[in-house]
Amino acid sequence: MAIFSISQSESGQKQLSLQSPVDLSHIDTYDCATKEDIAQVMTNAKIAQAQWKKTSLKDRAALIHRVADVVIQQQDLIMEVVMRETGKPIQEAMSMEVFSAVDSLVFYANRAEKWLSNKKIKMHGPMKFLKKTIITYKPRGVVAVITPWNGPFILSINPVIQAILCGNSVVVKPSEVTPMSGALVQEIFALADAPMHLVQTLIGDGETGAELINQGPDKVSFTGSVATGKKIAAKCGEMLIPFSLELGGKDAMIVCSDADIKDAASGAVMGSCMNAGQYCCGTERIYVMADIYDEFVKEVVSITKSLIQTNDCKGDVGPTFWDKQIDIIEDHVNDAIAKGAKVLAGGKRNPAFKGLYFEPTVLVEVTHEMKIMKDETFGPIISIMKVESEDEALMLANQSHFGLNGNVWTKDLIKGQKIASS
Repeated sequence: MAIFSISQSESGQKQLSLQSPVDLSHIDTYDCATKEDIAQVMTNAKIAQAQWKKTSLKDRAALIHRVADVVIQQQDLIMEVVMRETGKPIQEAMSMEVFSAVDSLVFYANRAEKWLSNKKIKMHGPMKFLKKTIITYKPRGVVAVITPWNGPFILSINPVIQAILCGNSVVVKPSEVTPMSGALVQEIFALADAPMHLVQTLIGDGETGAELINQGPDKVSFTGSVATGKKIAAKCGEMLIPFSLELGGKDAMIVCSDADIKDAASGAVMGSCMNAGQYCCGTERIYVMADIYDEFVKEVVSITKSLIQTNDCKGDVGPTFWDKQIDIIEDHVNDAIAKGAKVLAGGKRNPAFKGLYFEPTVLVEVTHEMKIMKDETFGPIISIMKVESEDEALMLANQSHFGLNGNVWTKDLIKGQKIASS
C-alpha cells in the first residue's frame, strides 16, 4: 500500500483510506475499530481461550496442519491481496508469503508435541527421592500480535501459529499500510474450522494498537520499527505485560579475498534488493577486501543493471510499499552522494512509473559518516565499502546499534564461522 490516510465518516467513524504503491490509485476505504470494538474483541478472545487451553497438543497441531492446507488452497487469493496492497512481484508473493507460511505452519505443527510436552527434570541432593520436578508449559491467555507491512501475511501468521499451539487466543492488529493482507489470517483460520474468536483481527492505525495494549492482553508480540518498539516496550513495562519485539536491522556482509566473487556478488544483489530491500534481515552494508574489490563491484553492477523493474508484479524488483519509506531511501542516497559516494547504477526514483519505484542502486566510496551506512534504509540499495583486512571489516560491521543478521563470504568454513561469531 502506498499511502494511507485517516479521516472520519459522516457518522464520526474513523476511516482508513488506501492507495496502491504501483500507480497511486485508490484501493479501498475501511472503518477503524472503535474502543468499544476492541473491548468486545478482547472479551471474545478471553472466552475462546478459556476453552482452547483445554485442548491437547495433538488437536492444536491438527488445526495448524489444516491451516497449512487452507493456505495452499487459497494461495491465489493470498497473493492477489498481498500484490494489490504492496505491488511486490509475483515470485516474491509466492515465496515469501505463501511458501514461507506453509513451511512455518508445518514446521511448528510437527514439533509442538515434542517441544511443549511436560518434561521431567532429574533432582540432586539428599531430598531427590522425596521430590519430583516437572517443567510444564502453560498458555499466557490472550496474545496481541501487532504486525508490519513489509511481509504483511507471513509476519502476521508466524506469531499466530506459535501462540495458538501454546494454547492462547490471538488478536491481530495488522499495519495500517497493509491491513487486508494481515486480516487474511483470521479468514484462513476460519476456513480451517478454528473455534470462533480464537483468531481475530482489528483494522486501524497506531491508536488502535495502543488501545489494544491498554485493554491488557496477556502477551504482546510486535514486529516493526525501533521507534514504535520503544513505545510498546515502555507501555508493556508500565502495565507489566510480557512482550517480544523484532525490530530493525542494518545487516553487514563481509566478502573475504578467497570468496567466489560471482556467488558473493549475486548474494549481495539478492540480499539488498529482495522485496525491494524492505526486510529487516536484508543486506544493507557490504565490506569487501581491497584485492577483489574492483572485480566484485564490476560483477555487482552487471547483475544490478540486469534487474527488471515493472509495474505489473512480473519484474525482479517491485515498488516501495509506503510513501514515507521511499522518502527515507531517497534521503539516504542523496546524503551519501552529497558526502562523496558515487552512483554506479540507479540512484533515483524510477521516472518510468507513476508509483513508488526506486531504481536498484549501487553506491561505492561510502563511509560511516553517511546515513546509508548507519541508519536503516529499507530499500534496494547496494552500498559497498573497500577494506584492507578482515579485522577492519569486522570492526566496521560491529559499528552499529542494530542486530538481527549478517553474512560472511569465504571458501574457508572455519574462518567464516570465526568471523561470524565475532
